[in-house]
Amino acid sequence: MNLEIVNQVVQLFETSNLFFYTVVVVFSLMIGSFLNVVIYRLPLMLQQGWTSECREYLSSELVNELANESTDESADKPADELANTPKTKQTPLTLSTPASSCPNCQHKIRFYENIPVISWLFLKGKCSQCKTKISFRYPLIEITTAILGFVVAQHFGVSALTFWVMLLTFGLICLTLIDFDHMLLPDQIVLPLMWLGLLLNLSSMFTSIENAVIGAVAGYMSLFSIFWLFKLVTGKEGMGHGDFKLVALFGAWFGWELLPLLILMASFVGAVVGISLMLFKRYSREQAIPFGPYLAVAGWVCLLWGEPIWQWYLSTL
Repeated sequence: MNLEIVNQVVQLFETSNLFFYTVVVVFSLMIGSFLNVVIYRLPLMLQQGWTSECREYLSSELVNELANESTDESADKPADELANTPKTKQTPLTLSTPASSCPNCQHKIRFYENIPVISWLFLKGKCSQCKTKISFRYPLIEITTAILGFVVAQHFGVSALTFWVMLLTFGLICLTLIDFDHMLLPDQIVLPLMWLGLLLNLSSMFTSIENAVIGAVAGYMSLFSIFWLFKLVTGKEGMGHGDFKLVALFGAWFGWELLPLLILMASFVGAVVGISLMLFKRYSREQAIPFGPYLAVAGWVCLLWGEPIWQWYLSTL
């Protein structure tokens, strides 16, 4: 019965492009609202976890150190008593709890205040209680997600490719904004997407599994080699390890052949943006600029239009 329903929905999508695109846009808008939560909360969740782990490690080290120093006055305090010293409790943060609220007045956001784009417009970009401004970034992310979802649907049509590439697109939106905000590309997003690319290519969905595996390895090792070469020459780290994994992700999706185009496009855009920031916003040479967003954009473009772009580039040489 479920399979019959799925077949009927697919047939409806194929007979009506308007219905298909409408469903994709509405679905993408809803996902965009969820992405806002992920972009904001996931870095805080990671920081909370890291802080807890560091406290536990330092506490255990302190207990061992005090227990072994018999001449120290603190050594008279039993180690087990030190271990049971009360710690500052943190409210566990997840993607679903606590419920979303206004950061200023703590007003719990009602369901009708969380409708993508529409609620922001209805509320005139302000909290319904304290009238604090709500950043335009939230509806902008929702609109961007809908636009990119529509582009993917138009490019691949009614097929499984549309679903998988939309899933990748949603992940890349999160990675782009998190890297902009925190200079961080979470493994919790990057690695599952990389494994997914390899699994999809077991059936040669985007490229052969051989090209996908070589692409993942070559993608990681290419930036890894550049990283160490730069560090040996300058003594500085030119990029983060998350960038290596992100290129490996794209290699797992579309193989190794388009990796030169990916790195070329990302480097060019990154250089233009970096120079512009130094000229117009007085960024210093020592100030770090995230490279992940340029890799994410370039990789997404390569996945959709990489072959014709690469052929055009080679023909101009």
